[in-house]
Amino acid sequence: MIPVCHLDDLPEGEAVRLSTQPPIAIFRTEGGALYAIDDTCSHQDASLSEGWLEDCRVECPLHAASFDLRTGQPTCLPARRPVRTHLVTVDDGVVHVHPAPGSVQAAEPTQEGTAA
Repeated sequence: MIPVCHLDDLPEGEAVRLSTQPPIAIFRTEGGALYAIDDTCSHQDASLSEGWLEDCRVECPLHAASFDLRTGQPTCLPARRPVRTHLVTVDDGVVHVHPAPGSVQAAEPTQEGTAA
């Protein structure tokens, strides 16, 4: 379990990136739902936390591939491979990510800004 930030520090419609290995992006939708996925687009090396969030989808800022935050599945080309999803919980107002087993090598995250 990796602490991310206070829930109040992650506005709806925004994302935060953890510099784990591999990086993880945590999204808070306009409805307040929290999702975490591997931050790197499976089509090409681009940060999904810098993409555009709409409903439960994020669009890659590089080539407009889109991913379902609930499943990690691509919803349009050019991406064909899914990204890994991670469990997100909130405990005492703090957002935590529970990386998928074997997915994060170095659990020393540093929070890097938020993006819409």
